[in-house]
Amino acid sequence: MTAKAHTAGASSSTDRIEKRVVLRASRARVWRAITDAQEFGAWFRVNLEGTFAKGATIRGRITHPGYEHLTMEVLVERIEPERYFSYRWHPYPIDPKKDYSVEPTTLVEFMLEEMDDGTAVTIVESGFDRIPLDRRAEALRMNDQGWAGQIKNLARYVS
Repeated sequence: MTAKAHTAGASSSTDRIEKRVVLRASRARVWRAITDAQEFGAWFRVNLEGTFAKGATIRGRITHPGYEHLTMEVLVERIEPERYFSYRWHPYPIDPKKDYSVEPTTLVEFMLEEMDDGTAVTIVESGFDRIPLDRRAEALRMNDQGWAGQIKNLARYVS
């Protein structure tokens, strides 16, 4: 139940990040880790309050060392059981005093696919080209690094 070592890097576009990993865990197990807010919080390092439901906004305090001053807020877009989960958020909201609600959001998508040796998970975050120019490149860079780490956290969590 460990992750295979292939993950895709950021695509050539400045608008999106894409990561893919094959986890040695059932699709049901991976799905629960992604869509149960408490399980998501355990591997993503955030104390979410509430549950993921289509159209719901859920938020919580980040617990990752160095980022505890930040609150994560997501708006759940779509849930297709054991196949697809997506939400919108404000990428890399590093300044807790800034109102990011006036900025466009990015779309985060989790796509699950059953494989012979486990479950393939593709994570795509898109919409960076709409982020204000003064923070676009940094948000893309930091979230690309962030997803590289989070996909490893997810692999450890479900194994």
